[in-house]
Amino acid sequence: MQSLGIDVLFKGKNFARLLEGLWVAARVSLISSAVSILLGIFMGILMAGKNRIIQGIFRVYLETVRIMPQMVLLFIVYFGTTRVFGWNLSAEYAAVIVFSFWGTAEMGDLVRGALISIPKIQYDSARALGMDEKSVFQYVILPQTVRRLIPLSINLITRIIKTTSLIMMIGMVEVLKVAQQIIEANRRTSPNAAFGVFAVVFLMYFIVCWPIGRAAAYLEKRWAE
Repeated sequence: MQSLGIDVLFKGKNFARLLEGLWVAARVSLISSAVSILLGIFMGILMAGKNRIIQGIFRVYLETVRIMPQMVLLFIVYFGTTRVFGWNLSAEYAAVIVFSFWGTAEMGDLVRGALISIPKIQYDSARALGMDEKSVFQYVILPQTVRRLIPLSINLITRIIKTTSLIMMIGMVEVLKVAQQIIEANRRTSPNAAFGVFAVVFLMYFIVCWPIGRAAAYLEKRWAE
C-alpha cells in the first residue's frame, strides 16, 4: 500500500505552519462574525420596521449579496478598489470587509425573520396587561427572539468559517494556501501528499466547525421543547 502522504506534515515546521494558517482563517472568521452579528442585529431591527424605503434599501442589499459570489466580492474589494481609489488595503482587511458585508446581510435577514415570527397576539396580550412598548420588547419579544436567533446565528458563523477558504485567492497564506505550498514542496518525494495533507485540512475544519454545529442543534432542540 502506498503512503498516504501524511508524513510530509511531520517534516520540519510543516504542521506548525498548517496550524498558523488555520489561525489566520479563524481570525478572519471571528472578526467578521463579530462585526456581522452587531451590524446584522441593527439591520434586522430596521428591516422588521414599517419604513418601506429602509426595507427596500436593505432588501436590495440582501439580494445583491446573495446573488454575487463571495469570490467576486473579494476580487472587487481587494483588486478593484485598490486600483480605482489608490489605497493600500491588505488582504486580511479586504477579507474582513467582504465577509462582514456578506455576514451582516445574512444576519440582518435572520434577525428580521426572528422578529416577525413572533405572533401578533404576544404584543396584544402584553399591552392588555398594561405594559408599555419598551417593556413589551424587553420582557416579551426579546427573549423569544433570542431563542429563535442563537441557533441560526451559530450556523451562520460555521458558514463564514468554511467560506474563508476563499481568501487564498487574494494571496492570504491561510490553511489551504499553506497546504498547497507543502504539497508543491514535496511533490517529487511524496507524490501522494495531496491526499494526506488535504485530509488533515478537512479534519481541522471538522474539529472547528462540528462542535459549533452541535451546539446550534442542541440549543434548537432544547428550546423547541
